[in-house]
Amino acid sequence: MALLNQEFDASQVNPSSSYDALPVGKYLAQIISSEMRVTKDGNGQYLFLEIDILEGAFASRKLYDRLNLVNKNPDAVQIAERTLSSLCRAVDKLQVKDSAELHFIPFIADVRIRPGKDGYGDSNTIRYL
Repeated sequence: MALLNQEFDASQVNPSSSYDALPVGKYLAQIISSEMRVTKDGNGQYLFLEIDILEGAFASRKLYDRLNLVNKNPDAVQIAERTLSSLCRAVDKLQVKDSAELHFIPFIADVRIRPGKDGYGDSNTIRYL
C-alpha cells in the first residue's frame, strides 16, 4: 500500500491512449529530447530521438528514432548519417555540434509502418522531410 499524499481523481485525467503504431502519413512534428546511448552489446553508440506529433488527431503522441552513429558496421553508420542529414535539412540546421540544436523546430515526419516480428507488434519508421 502507498499513500498518494492527495486524492487522485481519475475523472479529471484522460486515460492512457493506445501505443499502437501511428497510421502511415505525414505529420507535423518536433524533436523534444535526444541523447547518445550505448548499444546493447556495448560496442557502439546511437543517437536516441524523442519526437512529438504537434497537430491533428495524434497530437502529443510520441515517436522514437535511433541513429547508429558509432557502430562496427559501416553500413549502419552510413544509414544513420544519411538519416541525420535528412533531419538537419528538415529543420534547416546544416551544421550541428549538439543534438539539442535540433530540438523544438517543427518538421514534417513521413511516418511508415514496419511490420512486427519475433513476437513484437508493428512499429513506425520515420523519414524526415
